[in-house]
Amino acid sequence: MVMITNANIDKVYTPEQVAEILQLSKKTVYELIGKGEIVAKKIGKVYRIPASSISFVFTGLDIDLYKAEEEDKKNIKTTQKVLSEVRAKL
Repeated sequence: MVMITNANIDKVYTPEQVAEILQLSKKTVYELIGKGEIVAKKIGKVYRIPASSISFVFTGLDIDLYKAEEEDKKNIKTTQKVLSEVRAKL
């Protein structure tokens, strides 16, 4: 079993490797890619799957959604301040 860490976050896998890591069939991995549950990049005739995509299979979040959520969390105080100011003017 391969552990997904920050050290290997840029690593990419084949669907066959992902099937082994997740203990699924190769067919299931391709179905998950087709549904968008596993983010994969098709390069020529083959797929490559970033390690970050595998870790998000368990949370149901895509890496871009996760990053956007983290950015939103950073800006929440500013957003709340602006909302308060706008509401005060109403």
